[in-house]
Amino acid sequence: MARLVYSAIASLDGYVNDAGGEFGWAAPDDELHAFVNDQEREVGTYLYGRRMYEVMRFWETAGLEEPLSPVGQDYAEVWRAADKVVFSRTLDEAPTAQTRLETDFEPDAVRALVDAADRDVSLGGPTLAAVALRAGIVDDMHLFLHPIVVGGGTAALPSGTRFGLELVDTRTFASGVVHLHHRLEKS
Repeated sequence: MARLVYSAIASLDGYVNDAGGEFGWAAPDDELHAFVNDQEREVGTYLYGRRMYEVMRFWETAGLEEPLSPVGQDYAEVWRAADKVVFSRTLDEAPTAQTRLETDFEPDAVRALVDAADRDVSLGGPTLAAVALRAGIVDDMHLFLHPIVVGGGTAALPSGTRFGLELVDTRTFASGVVHLHHRLEKS
């Protein structure tokens, strides 16, 4: 059964980028990147808002002309193999392969997409995830907490929302990153 999964790399104080919009501090080392790659192999469809899509579309051509590290090349292949749905009212097109553009994120339609899927569906980006978390349709959450405090930026989790969590797994990496996998309790 497919699950709707939200994964985020965040600072210890819970931000996916800092107040200036930078996230270079979150670049994964090979150990972390390989772990994320293994998780992403389960994903059949990525759901993105415009900003996250614009960041992630780098992987469409990454490694095709310039060499990537083995873990980078692996991720590029995983990403290119999956379907993508981009939710945007400002984009006229989504030029990457296996990508369709939608104007509105409808929680019931997304839940139906997940329920019909044979592979997991991934939520990309905290803004889109906030809508899904508030609607109660997220099944699993993976947070990768980096050993840095950035003091502000875009929050990984929405404020004003409360939900119960069941801890499924944890892992600590040599870099000091801690992975927390939670299953969201359904009410």
